[in-house]
Amino acid sequence: MTKLKKRITNDMQAAMRSGDHLRRDTMRLVLAAVKQEEVDQQITLDDQQILAVLQKEAKRRQEAIADFVRAGRSADADGERAESLIIREYLPAQATEREITARATAIINEQALHGPRAIGTVMKQLMGEFAGTADGSMVNQIVRKLLTA
Repeated sequence: MTKLKKRITNDMQAAMRSGDHLRRDTMRLVLAAVKQEEVDQQITLDDQQILAVLQKEAKRRQEAIADFVRAGRSADADGERAESLIIREYLPAQATEREITARATAIINEQALHGPRAIGTVMKQLMGEFAGTADGSMVNQIVRKLLTA
């Protein structure tokens, strides 16, 4: 068992003992998603692959929050927010918009890129550098803004 999976399992057991139902249920869902991925791929996931599953689960929660807010179901959105916060505890610190903008500007200036055709080139470099620490849609918005301005 990998360190991250063991940590999640231990945290779930601690939540069971303390009666923290939200944390317990969230950790169960995460472990079920990890197990499903292991069964689908017929491998044992390492920490990097588990992080990818955690990121997918966090993104799924963010999308659900947006859907619940649009539907006027604030109680459900609050539940998803709480789960999202718990899942994010296991993810590496996310890059800030300022960090991404600074690096994108540097890449654009270094390579003298301009126009929408350069978006793919900049995105490829940025996503390689910020893998796991930045949301692709946010990076894309920043790059588009810089190259179309």
